[in-house]
Amino acid sequence: MLPPELPPLPALTRAEAELIDRYLEVVDLVGRINPAHDGDTYRGLRAAQALVGKAVALRDALALMHRRGETELHAATLARALRVLDGERRTARVMLPPVSAG
Repeated sequence: MLPPELPPLPALTRAEAELIDRYLEVVDLVGRINPAHDGDTYRGLRAAQALVGKAVALRDALALMHRRGETELHAATLARALRVLDGERRTARVMLPPVSAG
């Protein structure tokens, strides 16, 4: 059986798509660094090293949008794109896990 088809991405400018992609890359790395999750320090170290370059790419994506006159973020559209790209699961790794009963 085929997996359910994902909803289509909303129409984005090329700069908005770049922003979403770079943002999710940063989120993924911060999730790997999160000390509230199990893992080893080497994995966190490697993610932190990669984060520097990804943060620069995120900044550049926003700067490009601004230079092109895209001065407002259309939150509803961008949030829809993030949801299609599994942003809810990916950003959950950045948060603290629930307190376990024990």
